[in-house]
Amino acid sequence: MHADRHTSTRFAVPVDAALRAAGWQPGRWDIKQAEVWADALRDHTSPAGHRHTVFPAAVEAWAEFGGLRVTPTDSGRQIAPAALDLDPLHGLHMARTLGDLGRALDTEVCPLGAETDTESLLAIDTEGRVYALDHTGDWYLGPDIDQALSALISGIAPVRLTAG
Repeated sequence: MHADRHTSTRFAVPVDAALRAAGWQPGRWDIKQAEVWADALRDHTSPAGHRHTVFPAAVEAWAEFGGLRVTPTDSGRQIAPAALDLDPLHGLHMARTLGDLGRALDTEVCPLGAETDTESLLAIDTEGRVYALDHTGDWYLGPDIDQALSALISGIAPVRLTAG
């Protein structure tokens, strides 16, 4: 990274550019919208009685990145970069699935959004770790939202979660 790049040191330049094109900027914080999503998720109960758990790491991620529709412009490094719709309501009807993943990981998991091309559900746990769930399995995207978004937008292959 060159010192003459004054855009951001938080994300690599292509990731920063894709996020900014989607409407993100440093300091973005829409807590009102995050609270709307939190209430919608908390108020939803599946027909079988499954409910969402909402926690600070999820609300903070929604406040900063929620509502963004990210379209990567670069080719991916290892896999195709993901087009993202960071709307947690993509996971509204996934309370049981997210609850099962949380129990398997000994944490709680909340929806974050979706990869629009693959329909993978993006989720975040109480520690801020990020996952993707799709028909092929459950995937670990990174220890925090920044690294997960960087991996998704850069096309870095995720790590498959294994049971046990």
